[in-house]
Amino acid sequence: MNLRECALEVHRRLVEKYGEPSWRDTLSILDELISTILSQNTNDINRDRAFKKLKSTFMSWENVRDADVNAVIEAIRSAGLANQKGPRIQEILRQITKERGSLELEFMKEFTAEEAMNWLMQFNGVGPKTASIVLLFSLGKPAFPVDTHIHRVAGRVGLRPEKMSNERAHRHLAGLFPPQTYKAAHLNLIQLGREVCHPRRPACEICVLQSLCDYYQKSQIRL
Repeated sequence: MNLRECALEVHRRLVEKYGEPSWRDTLSILDELISTILSQNTNDINRDRAFKKLKSTFMSWENVRDADVNAVIEAIRSAGLANQKGPRIQEILRQITKERGSLELEFMKEFTAEEAMNWLMQFNGVGPKTASIVLLFSLGKPAFPVDTHIHRVAGRVGLRPEKMSNERAHRHLAGLFPPQTYKAAHLNLIQLGREVCHPRRPACEICVLQSLCDYYQKSQIRL
């Protein structure tokens, strides 16, 4: 079985286990960008709490852009790293305004996936994962976001070289999974990483990828 066949089998088994996952309601491009920045190094609950507080406090992204930075930091404190994320969000909003004349990002729908990725990654605090999430879930363009769970699972199963960085894994895994599977594979791999393939003491005995997994096979040899 080559890597593409293995990736497709991983997807098939995870859909059989977890089903076709549903994403929350689609956000506007800018909403998705800000929400994803808030999600960095925290969980979904804290991200959503901070996002809602930011929106309800300032009512518009223009108001967030022009607000006192300490007020923005306070509004997003539940997301963690607020002293970094607050100024970054404001700077991104200012850069967009300077470049485009407004905070309207609908023009990105005309971009290719590569153009959209490059445009988003010009901003400080926007790496390949953040940009890929905006592409996949808001713009509907092909991209495969890789978080720590996906990076770990892919490494253990053998879908990526052991020492491949998270950044390089985005393009690598996008080349293995068929584009029509990106959303489901992304979300289901995260669920597997959270529930089964833990950083320490993975629950290999209940994992549906057991027979595909390099890590499991090596652990059995050691036994």
